[in-house]
Amino acid sequence: MGELLSQLWTPEIQAAFTAIVVMLVVLYVLSIVWVIRDAYLRGTFWYVWGILALVPLIGVIAYCLLRPPLLQIDRDEQELEVALKQRELMKYGECASCGYPVESDYVICPNCHQRLKNLCGACHHALDPAWTVCPFCATPVGAAPRQRRAAAQHTRTQMPQ
Repeated sequence: MGELLSQLWTPEIQAAFTAIVVMLVVLYVLSIVWVIRDAYLRGTFWYVWGILALVPLIGVIAYCLLRPPLLQIDRDEQELEVALKQRELMKYGECASCGYPVESDYVICPNCHQRLKNLCGACHHALDPAWTVCPFCATPVGAAPRQRRAAAQHTRTQMPQ
């Protein structure tokens, strides 16, 4: 039996067997490196997956079956897109009275004519009802008509009679 084995175990077969073993070891190490790198990019516990990948073949198969579907950068990009779309939608709203869709700069609802915003008395920009000062001209809300009346009275008192 030993003679038969020595006749079959030629230097060519031995070299081919060594090459196959070396390729399998390299593939094994590369699969561990791939699992660790991919787990890191997907935002999971890469060190746990790296330890699991040390189990030949089963660790890599388990990782491929259980890994998160998206890379961390893709998840961040999706969250950013959702936030951007929500911000775009905030430009639009609904009338509190009738629910009709209105844009952010509407002063009255085009459907039920409910007042949605106040107008600045000085620059006539639409103002949010919660604002106390016009951000466009720095006039206190509701103060512009009083200022005009005060200015008109001031000019009347200074006019010679």
